[in-house]
Amino acid sequence: MNIHFILHETFEVPGAYLKWAQERGHNVTSTKVYEEEKLPETVDGIDFLIVMGGPQSPDENRQAFPYYDPKAEIALIQKAIDADIYIVGVCLGAQLLSVAYGGKYEHSPEREIGVFPINLTEAGLADDHIKDFGSTLDTGHWHGDMPGLSDNAVVLATSKGCPRQIVRFSPKHYAFQAHLEFDPEAIDLLIAADGEEHLRQQNQELPFVQTPEQLRANDYSQMNKKLFAFLDSLTQG
Repeated sequence: MNIHFILHETFEVPGAYLKWAQERGHNVTSTKVYEEEKLPETVDGIDFLIVMGGPQSPDENRQAFPYYDPKAEIALIQKAIDADIYIVGVCLGAQLLSVAYGGKYEHSPEREIGVFPINLTEAGLADDHIKDFGSTLDTGHWHGDMPGLSDNAVVLATSKGCPRQIVRFSPKHYAFQAHLEFDPEAIDLLIAADGEEHLRQQNQELPFVQTPEQLRANDYSQMNKKLFAFLDSLTQG
């Protein structure tokens, strides 16, 4: 299988998504947006598109991030939708996927940074690919926005801070606001990018933000295993 990643920042790494692709022997390519690499013109030859996160939004002013072209990314995602290849959007990628489907991304009720539980909805517990997450799963978070909903979108998981943690747009197209791919390396990069003192300040002011010490102490291995199981189920299903 040919898997293509869209990467927005050096500190937003694909983590367990990439490890899964490598361990399963898939062919991996990527577009590093932050290095001004051009997006693929078509999805020909791509079996699975994974759009990762970033500090941007789907309607971002390009003056702030001149290398980031959300309209072009949305157009590519729409080509992937039309081709009915596998798509997973993560964080910013989840929001871009929702816009590609005609939804309108929104600010989340709460900013979430750290490891907090998500709760599967009835639809989530019935979904063939995530039902094995169980009714509750501790997952990573690092966001202030969330995906929008299209007419046929189904919310599969929520959290106390965000009502749209996992959304299914079609049998092959999933949006993850949650970060099941986090690992210690990814966390260190995000802490460095956000700033330790800034995180401590947010921890004092916001209910769902952990300190750098808490972030580093979390166990990310179980969520990584659940992500591997989801990806196996999705692509073998």
